[in-house]
Amino acid sequence: MKRSYVDFVIDQWSVVPPVETADLSGKTVLVVGANVGIGLEASKHFARMQPARLIIACRSEAKGKVALAEIERETGYNRCELWIVDLANFASVTAFADKFEKEGGDLHILVMNAGIAHFDYQTTTDGWESILQVNHLATSLLSLLLIPQLVAAGRKSSTPSRMVIVSSEVHYWVTPTKELGASSKPLKTLSSKEWCIPEHMRHRYHESKLLNVLFVRALTDRLQSITPLSAVAVNPGFCYSQLRRVWYEKSTFSLIRIGVAIWERLLAWTAEQGSRQLVFAAVGGRDNEENMKGGFVNLGRLVELSDFELSDEGHKMQDTIWNETIDILNGVSDKIAPIVRDNLVVPNSSIN
Repeated sequence: MKRSYVDFVIDQWSVVPPVETADLSGKTVLVVGANVGIGLEASKHFARMQPARLIIACRSEAKGKVALAEIERETGYNRCELWIVDLANFASVTAFADKFEKEGGDLHILVMNAGIAHFDYQTTTDGWESILQVNHLATSLLSLLLIPQLVAAGRKSSTPSRMVIVSSEVHYWVTPTKELGASSKPLKTLSSKEWCIPEHMRHRYHESKLLNVLFVRALTDRLQSITPLSAVAVNPGFCYSQLRRVWYEKSTFSLIRIGVAIWERLLAWTAEQGSRQLVFAAVGGRDNEENMKGGFVNLGRLVELSDFELSDEGHKMQDTIWNETIDILNGVSDKIAPIVRDNLVVPNSSIN
């Protein structure tokens, strides 16, 4: 499937489907990246469904407390919990997962919404390019570490648990270079200072959203059909968001700032409208669960992936990225290897 800018505009001018609802009584929902924007609005929608536990995970305790108060004020739900995690720090992610293993219990819905976008080459304390770490590596790390809790919840429930990874339609506009496609360690290349020249960094956010889709697809290929867990990627659409705050902070007056402001005024949805996509990915499509597995949600429905992702070249890169990601994360947490061994299988496409 190919998507043009015209397709994007048509979607943005389309009527956004109403929010999906479900009975979440007795369920635990975790939303990572929930203090502002679509993550906060999705958390409000979940709160109205009265889950047994709703955990919002934020980097800032101060901002998280403000979000807690807003959720209770607008929904009347007073059982929301604030947990702290910083995806730019692997130690913070593993500590969060350890805490959840001890205190979180079973997990029915995981929404990985945290992400960053900027143009400059920046590295984390772990030594990785920051967008690559936050949007892909740390997102994958926490998702994998929480698989035991997701699977346990699915086994006790009448429905599979859901892992929702927030991607974007921008992944349709990424075709990796031949150099990356031929590399056995494309993530290492993408993170290197030599690669991260301004020309490449302009596309880094888009690349990270492609990596999100490849992760969901690769994980789905490795989950046995009987495993009660569905991984879903979702496009929230182009919304008013603090994700682009760096574009406004560049200068008080610039062509980029003016262009983004006009673009938003003409095309952007509200954060609440965008959050409906996350909610659908989390609780919708239960009448066709098999199709939801590894699917990509847009405007409240499953849509076809890009031509690249469906190609032999795309499948090859998907496996390469998965293998490198697991190798990297094995070095971060000694729990990754047992989780992969106990919950995943080698897909037929990876057997020589």
